[in-house]
Amino acid sequence: MTDSTQQPVNSGFGAFSEPDEVLAGIDLAGKQAVVTGGYSGIGLETVRALAKRGVKVLVPVRDPAKAQDALADVEGDVATAAMDLADLASVRGFADQVVADWDRLDLLINNAGIMACPETRTDQGWEMQFAVNHIGHFVLAQGLMPLLQKTDAPRVVALSSTGHKQSPIRWDDPFFTKEPYDKWVAYGQSKTANALFARALHPRLAASGGHAFGVHPGGIDTPLQRHLQDEEMIALGWKDESGDWSEAAKAMFKSPTQGCTTSLWAATSPMLADKGGQYCEDCDIAALSDPDNPVRYKNVEPHACDDDAAERLWVMTEDLLSDS
Repeated sequence: MTDSTQQPVNSGFGAFSEPDEVLAGIDLAGKQAVVTGGYSGIGLETVRALAKRGVKVLVPVRDPAKAQDALADVEGDVATAAMDLADLASVRGFADQVVADWDRLDLLINNAGIMACPETRTDQGWEMQFAVNHIGHFVLAQGLMPLLQKTDAPRVVALSSTGHKQSPIRWDDPFFTKEPYDKWVAYGQSKTANALFARALHPRLAASGGHAFGVHPGGIDTPLQRHLQDEEMIALGWKDESGDWSEAAKAMFKSPTQGCTTSLWAATSPMLADKGGQYCEDCDIAALSDPDNPVRYKNVEPHACDDDAAERLWVMTEDLLSDS
């Protein structure tokens, strides 16, 4: 069943709002947060904005040296710990250590992700985009649930993307074992999974008054595009024939600080106190797509905000993990 509450709340913010705008007047001092992908792109700006306001932030890192360099100028209480979303043992180990060391977890922002990578598989044989973007974060959230369930009104933000429009969950072939691999379909499926994960997680946080939201951060020039050649970005209309960003892309793309703002809004806004599970974009709840008037880079497709699909994905993921 598609969520009838997938309606904008007229937040007063927009696509190009900055962190200082959406966090104005919100007291975050003493809060504790985990931000995946927090040492690159919009994840780094998310960490910077939270730490600036007194949040204790822990960043899981796959590359400690790169993380140390990236976070060197971030002011505030920021620490790192080893974790690789493609390695479930490391994810579980990270979560176990956080549960042992912390007494609560106010914010979990699942920001890390990969996009349109060449066909790659985990040790379990799982397609890498689905494994990293969805399964790794699912395991992380499950491992941190003891803290989320005893924290007053925690929030979990799962970064999705307008890429979810590329594909619903491929229930019969999620890992491309029957059909040829398509990197964009695989990415789209993983982003649908992120949105559905937030929908299924939200009611599981009810006992502590918690909330979960899916977030499309917008188009941003970040290392997420590292697997794309200029020719592909020209075909997408992002770059012109000279290899420079197209005028359309310049008008659409956000800065990294603007790109992190919807995550921050979903993680903190009092306007969402009675919401949960929705897909957000441009610092507001996204409207449902109109099948008679589709918009390429805006709104959310029904397949990404369907309660039955969300629960089915949750059960499917638990079944996959029971065998891993």
